[in-house]
Amino acid sequence: MRRHEPRLLIYSQDGLGLGHMRRTSLLAAEFLRQVPGASALTLSDSPLGQYFSTAPGHDFLKLPSIRKSGPGEWEAVSLSASFRDVLGLRRRLIATAVREFDPDILLVDHMPHGAMGELVPALRKLRGHRAHVVLGLRDIIDDPGVVRRRWTAEGAYEALEEFYDEVLVYGSSDVLDVASEYAWPQGPSQRLAYAGYVCGRPHPRARRLAVVSDGCAEGNGRARQDPMRPPTVVVVAGGGADAHPMMAGVLDAAEAVHEETGARFELVTGPFMPREKVAELRRRSKQLPMTDLRRRVHGRGRVARADLVVSMAGYNTTIELLNDGTPALLVPRSGPSAEQRIRASLFAQRGWVHWLDPDLLGSSAVADAIVGALSTPLSPAVGTDLGGRTTAVARLTSHLESWPKLELEPVGT
Repeated sequence: MRRHEPRLLIYSQDGLGLGHMRRTSLLAAEFLRQVPGASALTLSDSPLGQYFSTAPGHDFLKLPSIRKSGPGEWEAVSLSASFRDVLGLRRRLIATAVREFDPDILLVDHMPHGAMGELVPALRKLRGHRAHVVLGLRDIIDDPGVVRRRWTAEGAYEALEEFYDEVLVYGSSDVLDVASEYAWPQGPSQRLAYAGYVCGRPHPRARRLAVVSDGCAEGNGRARQDPMRPPTVVVVAGGGADAHPMMAGVLDAAEAVHEETGARFELVTGPFMPREKVAELRRRSKQLPMTDLRRRVHGRGRVARADLVVSMAGYNTTIELLNDGTPALLVPRSGPSAEQRIRASLFAQRGWVHWLDPDLLGSSAVADAIVGALSTPLSPAVGTDLGGRTTAVARLTSHLESWPKLELEPVGT
């Protein structure tokens, strides 16, 4: 006899960003679409709380916020208590949520052991339990050498081998072989499956080449819609906490780009950029060919219809640009992780994006990169698997064999 409705519990650590929260929110909504009447609960520590709109049946439990200050180094975002005390509180909250929510599926985002091993006590309590425990992992984590050292030092490999029934990689083995690059043990390697890249629905007014069956785009090689109109360059930064150098570099180059191409710029700084930095950019932009500067995106249509988007190279922003077919110039963060630099380089090698090394943010280099990106078409990302949202959740729901699921229609229809 079923004790409760199907339940999905998601652990998502995302102290000063939006990427993990965006991805897990998409997966929770898709889970509830595929399993009507189910419940999804996300454990998240974003300072913004429940930032993205959610589906009926989905709720959030806010953990005290922490952030990564370097490889293996963490600190509390808001509380004045010691990190040790904050970590202990988070560990107890997680264990209580796992026990009381009693999930059928536990989806752990990104860290098999949790921040500084905080998930391990809860994972131990689930051993022998009916819950199906899954690690959901973006394909590019960091420099492989750094990942191997940190995962060894923090016990992530042991957690991966001991606690997980399945690993879903939100990416493609053609771009990066996770098990090989990060030196996974044989057992977890055999339980690994690539789901494809996780993205939302393409914007209805996105100008893309083709659409696959679930509504995610297959191309980004479009031409400018109106060559007689001055191009629009939209500069976005995800959460924006560390985006000021990129934004400042674009402003330094804006006048030169405008003189050569007639382009006008729109900046979206992101909700985590410090207000004094936003104010500085706003003051500088008043003398430049700008049409708008704001902290948050109000409607994805601006980005989807841009002639070029200049962006940092976070997972979600990059994949949604491919999904909408919007030409992109990626300027990855310089650190502390090499994740964005690796993603920008690998995607640029395939002709899906343009990219600029973050160590080259002088005005001339930025201007040349933007002018070049406006004038150089990208290769269509044909064959890129952008159906990860439905594929990943279909694998999760396959473990709810006795629960009737929807006869799914393609998402984009």
